[in-house]
Amino acid sequence: MNLCVIPARGGSRRIPRKNIRFFAGKPIISYAIEAARQCGLFHHIIVSTEDNEIAGVAEKLGAEVPFRRPEELADDYTGTNDVVVHAIAACERLGYSFEWVCCIYPAVPFICSDDIKRAFELLKNTNNIEYSFPVAQFPSAIQRALRRNPSGVMESFYPECETARTQDLEEAFHDAGQFYWGRRESWSKNPRIHNSGIGLVIPNWRVVDIDTPQDWERAERIFAARL
Repeated sequence: MNLCVIPARGGSRRIPRKNIRFFAGKPIISYAIEAARQCGLFHHIIVSTEDNEIAGVAEKLGAEVPFRRPEELADDYTGTNDVVVHAIAACERLGYSFEWVCCIYPAVPFICSDDIKRAFELLKNTNNIEYSFPVAQFPSAIQRALRRNPSGVMESFYPECETARTQDLEEAFHDAGQFYWGRRESWSKNPRIHNSGIGLVIPNWRVVDIDTPQDWERAERIFAARL
């Protein structure tokens, strides 16, 4: 059996009430809940929150909110792993049984249910791997990255690669920040997701990290352009 955990705290600072703010006509958390439902893999789709308003919205959208997250796990410093471990324990106290756990972030309007299914298959069919998650290729070679000193002068992070041809440099990828599949026991025993997982490569245009009002506006423009 599979459990989906959507962590959605109420105290977003840079975008107030971000997790239930309307995006393209509906609460942004609805995209995560809908993708979880559409993929057909989950016996329970739960939202972990300390916020009553978010809980009410989530339940109306078809998710379960069987417990409230403690305030000490809802601040700016709480990591994803801590929230998922708490949710697993809370669900097991309620009698839920599951082998696989997927954490889906709440502000992911470009999430695709097929990606959730493909990442799950990757995890199940790869030996000695504890997690799977979507990744995207960096748009520029990271070996050509620059730093800017206080006077504005630029210098290479990797001087040895400054004159190398881009096509000769190794490709690099970054976490898409949408979801993470993990074995139930992995969440509590090994929090190092990036060093213990297999990546599912997805298109760059479907990866937008929404942390600021400018990110939100950019995401809305991309979303509108694809319709």
